[in-house]
Amino acid sequence: TMMLRALRRATPWRDITRRCFSTNPEPLHTFSEKIRSGPSLSDFIHKHHDGGPSVSGSQSPYYSPEEHPSANNAEEHAVATHPPYLNPLQFHGEGRKVFIESYGCQMNMADTEIVRSIMLNSGYANAPTSDEADVIFLNTCAIREHAEHKIWQRLSELKSIRTKNKSKRDTTVGVLGCMAERLKSKLIESDMMLDLVVGPDAYRDLPRLLAQVDSGSQAINVLLSLDETYADITPVRTSTDNNSAYVSIMRGCNNMCSYCIVPFTRGRERSRNIDSILSEVRMLSEQGYKEVTLLGQNVNSYNYTGEQDSPSPSEAVTVGLRDGFSTIYKAAPSGVRFPALVDRISQVDPEMRIRFTSPHPKDFPDELLSLINDRPNVCKSLHIPAQSGNTDVLARMRRGYSREAYLDLVRSIRRLVPGCSLSSDFIAGFCGETEQEHRDTVSLLEDVGFDQAFMFAYSLREKTHAHRTMKDDVPQDVKIRRLNEIIDTFYAHLKGRNALEVGAHHLVLVEGTSKRSKEALSGRSDTNKKVIFPDLPLQQAGGKGERRAQRGDYVIVRIDSSSGVALHGTPVQISSIAEYSKWRSQKRLIKKKKKKKKKKT
Repeated sequence: TMMLRALRRATPWRDITRRCFSTNPEPLHTFSEKIRSGPSLSDFIHKHHDGGPSVSGSQSPYYSPEEHPSANNAEEHAVATHPPYLNPLQFHGEGRKVFIESYGCQMNMADTEIVRSIMLNSGYANAPTSDEADVIFLNTCAIREHAEHKIWQRLSELKSIRTKNKSKRDTTVGVLGCMAERLKSKLIESDMMLDLVVGPDAYRDLPRLLAQVDSGSQAINVLLSLDETYADITPVRTSTDNNSAYVSIMRGCNNMCSYCIVPFTRGRERSRNIDSILSEVRMLSEQGYKEVTLLGQNVNSYNYTGEQDSPSPSEAVTVGLRDGFSTIYKAAPSGVRFPALVDRISQVDPEMRIRFTSPHPKDFPDELLSLINDRPNVCKSLHIPAQSGNTDVLARMRRGYSREAYLDLVRSIRRLVPGCSLSSDFIAGFCGETEQEHRDTVSLLEDVGFDQAFMFAYSLREKTHAHRTMKDDVPQDVKIRRLNEIIDTFYAHLKGRNALEVGAHHLVLVEGTSKRSKEALSGRSDTNKKVIFPDLPLQQAGGKGERRAQRGDYVIVRIDSSSGVALHGTPVQISSIAEYSKWRSQKRLIKKKKKKKKKKT
């Protein structure tokens, strides 16, 4: 099949049909020469170039945005990125404009930056809006039914636009990501006038698939990969916010939780080359970014075992699961694990904050928690998805821990990372959930006191373990009622937790002007809480004079009050991560001296 497809490209199919059916066929020797000039068997054999990764593997070279090949030199650049039997000019975008709409998680936002890089490297251009686009991609989510419903609505809108507006009929519309992987050909077979369906591991194939669409046929590639990480592709970020950036460090998930579609839409876990991660973080630091968020479906199970960067003995330790936690899969050979990665990233730029999401509770060794506490630039804000507060429900979910094990982890975090904020995920109305099991979830929220939570009613997903073996037997109205109780409990306790912040000081990374007042600035604390404070002239740390804070500055803020999920305070001075650490140490020392003085008197 591969050879036939290649033959069609090397020798256009119309030439073959002309030879077979034309009343005036071309000479046989001409046709034979075209066949001989096509690909041979050697063109399909796994090859290496310059001692690097294979052309047919997941590491084919791409170029940074400033090196995008133009139409004049596309063939020269494409020698490295296309198999030798394909003409790269067939895939060149010739300046056509692409608009990408992203839905769902942060991983989709990061994937959009990867897709944008691939398209620019293939001669396409960015479209500022969908109205100006020749190609529209919807990068989709499939985690819940509601997420997919939004995509169907948007596809219906685009179909209506293309049907009613003659100038839009040639617009190419494609669905990318998890929904594409889940529904596959069902999307193509729908009545939404879709041209293209591409799964999360096939984005490199987009230029070829678009060429196929241009030839008059629909195109689909939903093959999952065991090694694709897009490590060699430099993401193209178009946001004007150069405060924060996402850095993908691994893809896929092995956990196979019974409710979750991710292993079926994102594939098996594979970790990105550590050198490429460090290079991207260095590049972001040089570009002035102040915060990076490390991304992965199970981010703290990162385990790079590649040969290109063999772990040192100190990094290649076997990190066991916490007591009370288990998995249903066999552990992979130990390589560079997540604590070692965070350690090395945190040293790239001590003034750049490090966050990560989304983790699994099983992958929080004390080694990681101690590192978070010791490094000032690793944020004291952890996402610990619980999903339920009942041990029996957790077993049906195949989460690999009990309520007691989860609470033990929370106690360890409170002990090893004092002042750390916690966030979590909760599902209301999972298969077979009783009223008492629901009450256990509510009580977990009360016992822990989370600073942020993502709460949803259960949505049954095809292909999952729950879909195959359980009944979605909790009525929808009961799910909604339980969900509302979970939400109400969370916010009731959040109000109390935020009240405890009054009088505390936080180092806030300024994000810009507050949406509610042009005379106030807004930003995020190390603990990931929104902080609003007046825009005033401030003294700079180190006696550097006075100025107003700008986006990207670190400002020490004393908290005066709270409202809802936001804290309000008074700015003290413009600072830095290093200066703030010294400032806090001095404040603690003064506090200790005052306590000693009180004891003496």
